[in-house]
Amino acid sequence: MAILRKGLSGEPVRRLQAKLGAEADGAFGDRTEKMLKDWQAKHGLAADGVAGPDTFLALGLPELVLLKTGTRGSSVKKLQEKLGIGADGSYGPGTERAVREYQEKNGLKADGMAGPATLAHMQLFKEITAETVKSSQVGGAEAPKTAAADAGAAPRSLWDTIKGVFQ
Repeated sequence: MAILRKGLSGEPVRRLQAKLGAEADGAFGDRTEKMLKDWQAKHGLAADGVAGPDTFLALGLPELVLLKTGTRGSSVKKLQEKLGIGADGSYGPGTERAVREYQEKNGLKADGMAGPATLAHMQLFKEITAETVKSSQVGGAEAPKTAAADAGAAPRSLWDTIKGVFQ
């Protein structure tokens, strides 16, 4: 999941709602969809009520950017250009392979997805920094101490909190 749309809930939805000035209850319903469509139309984006990487960057939510198979748009095209591969704006198997190779060569988690850690390392978007990487995670140092935390469990992506009909 790299997009937010009606029917989903979780921390990324709450952050989106807060940016839109909506009640930040973490549930993406009709009101959130309408507010998002209005914001997108006002800012020259496709007013589809779906928040993806381009909307996240425009909204000032770089911590929610996650480019992976199936993602489309100008953010993907910019990634492809940086990787020196065909830049069609569609994240397919070739892009995933190129990202995985980049991650392996640079000591990053080689999962083939370009999230904040990979994008910050690539210095692809000025908005995605080391601070962005920290704010894109739940758990880790900020989490309450648990046996898993004491065992050195790594922080998780905000996207791990998503629940809804699209899981």
